Amino acid sequence: MPLTEAFSGYSTNDVPAAATFYADVLGIETSQDNGMLVLHFSGDRDVLVYPKGDAHEPASFTVLNFPVDDVAATVADLRAKGVEFERYEGTPVETDEDFVFRKGGPEIAWFTDPAGNVLSLIAR
Repeated sequence: MPLTEAFSGYSTNDVPAAATFYADVLGIETSQDNGMLVLHFSGDRDVLVYPKGDAHEPASFTVLNFPVDDVAATVADLRAKGVEFERYEGTPVETDEDFVFRKGGPEIAWFTDPAGNVLSLIAR
């Protein structure tokens, strides 16, 4: 039997804080069911954010990428809402003063959700 449907998920230590961040700050449609948060994206692409409480460890890699037309402008918009972006200096993914990586490949900027999971804005 082929597996033809799937969705991804990652953990959080605080579902209500995650719900507020994803819905109110990032503007993502969300719902909650059985104590878990579901992020709803176009094309019926849902992502599950499930509680792990004290056992949660933030992912050390990007768990969710947001394609945008203008990375620097989106960074500025989100920073105005209080989102803090990662500054990677002296690394292969060094970011500039706008918190954007522009040294090969698509422009990209990284930030974290309230549980410390790494998210990105990436140029379309």
